[in-house]
Amino acid sequence: MEIQTNLKRTVNYLSSVIGSRGYLEMKPLGLAADYIEGELRSYGYDVLIQPYDFEGRIYKNIIAELQGKKTQEKILVIGAHYDTVIGTPGADDNASGIAGLLEIARLLSNKNLDKTVHFVAFTLEEPPLFMTRHMGSYVYARSLKKKRENIEGMVSLEMIGYFKDSPKSQSFPLPFFNWFYPNKANFIALVGNLSSKSFISSFKSGFKKGTDLPVESLSTISLVPGMDFSDHSSFYRFGYKALMVTDTAFYRNTHYHEITDREETLDYRRMTEVVLGIRSAIEKLGMYLP
Repeated sequence: MEIQTNLKRTVNYLSSVIGSRGYLEMKPLGLAADYIEGELRSYGYDVLIQPYDFEGRIYKNIIAELQGKKTQEKILVIGAHYDTVIGTPGADDNASGIAGLLEIARLLSNKNLDKTVHFVAFTLEEPPLFMTRHMGSYVYARSLKKKRENIEGMVSLEMIGYFKDSPKSQSFPLPFFNWFYPNKANFIALVGNLSSKSFISSFKSGFKKGTDLPVESLSTISLVPGMDFSDHSSFYRFGYKALMVTDTAFYRNTHYHEITDREETLDYRRMTEVVLGIRSAIEKLGMYLP
């Protein structure tokens, strides 16, 4: 299947050919940025580079726009980060998210949507810049706010490739979650804050129309560990609705932030289903025009 082949190719290039893409590793970050830009251009997109300075080094967000046909002033943002923790190949975290982002951009490149969609590859999500104003997603969200853009919602693809079918392979931030959610790590999760509850609900409805992959959702307060552990949290700071699509990271993936986070640990068949679900959700939220 073409989608699965493309996902594997991107994860392989980012995690195995390039490898570690930490904040001090400017050449690998540059190679990753060039790859993402090249892929988006090959799908027919014009690509905007958003550079910014941190400690005398220039980092880049990469942005492609699918312009809406009717209410183009209304914007959906789909994003994923391409950096890693220093020393880790980052196959799941977050080559999987970037692979998904690129495939969704490809699948939608010739579609007519009512609303505009921005596909954005962010830099500097990982420590030591995590949850600071130097995150690429923070820089981008701040620029949207400054321009008073009409953002309908943001979707962060944060680790979408790790699945297991064995009992008790899934853990949770709080013990009582076990009463409501599966103990097998065979689902994808949609997570966000309370203000994004309606956005999550609409996204989930659209997601389920595109795939049979199990999907769980949670809208909750930021005190729940992991709820805001990605680029969507930058959008909360500027009052935007946002959600994270995730395999739940360290709540199931034992390779999280380790040198063992390699391409062979991922489940590309179910990654493909995640992509199909997200595409379906975007078509619903963006109001697909046949």
